[in-house]
Amino acid sequence: MSRRLARADPAYPGLLAAIHDPPPQLWVRGDVELDLLSRPAVAVVGARACSAYGRAAARSLARDLAVAGVVVVSGMARGVDGEAHRGALAAGGPTVAVLGCGIDRDYPAAHAELARRISETGLVVSEYEPGVEPAPWRFPARNRIIAGLSRAVVVVEARERSGALITVDFALEQGRDVLVVPGEITSALSAGSNALLRHGAAPALSVDDVLEAIGVVAERPVRAEPEGDAARVLEVLRDAPATVDEIARAVALPAADVAALLTALELDGLVEAGDGAYRATIAA
Repeated sequence: MSRRLARADPAYPGLLAAIHDPPPQLWVRGDVELDLLSRPAVAVVGARACSAYGRAAARSLARDLAVAGVVVVSGMARGVDGEAHRGALAAGGPTVAVLGCGIDRDYPAAHAELARRISETGLVVSEYEPGVEPAPWRFPARNRIIAGLSRAVVVVEARERSGALITVDFALEQGRDVLVVPGEITSALSAGSNALLRHGAAPALSVDDVLEAIGVVAERPVRAEPEGDAARVLEVLRDAPATVDEIARAVALPAADVAALLTALELDGLVEAGDGAYRATIAA
């Protein structure tokens, strides 16, 4: 279901209305109430070509924010954005995707299924009316909306000239908090984000740092540790990433059994798959 939300509408989010250049209208796709746009929200942004660490960090942080009742906002791009949306969805929480094209377009096309899932429990929004094609200049413009809907922006991996840094500029202009997940000092993917830390951005070492920054106090359930064979598999991955066959040899179990255990651990948010291997998440 698509709806048009004018700036004069009472449901137009107040935080966004207060920025320097609020969009005159928002096109909204999704089945939930529009007051979702006014709930406490945090933007999670970063590199499109992110590393396995960046994917795990974005998904884990977004999942924990959703568990704490915070709406996760991002841009539905490949890499960190997509993982942030997936993390929130994995926790059963709503997430908001802001597009740089018409509301009827799924961009990138590979994220059409992700857009469908987001619109079931959250919202897909754009300032552009249906039919507007994606264009390079539209994406920096949409970043002001990502920041404007959020109480804080968290950066997970950003190159020196990453588009995520444009969102940071808007966030600072709008008086929002900016936090950064520290990255590998030898990785070009983290050059821009680590530079933000050097210039005074707050580190986001866990979800607690983000919740404290936005003034949200949440009772988060304590996650039970796995037992038996699942615990042995997780212990292997806490030492280093590994393939199914490598894990099977380490724990002396059939590969099919290990694959089933990994699926359960992944659903619990304890492991993450990527680049042909599994790894324990940073929250494990």
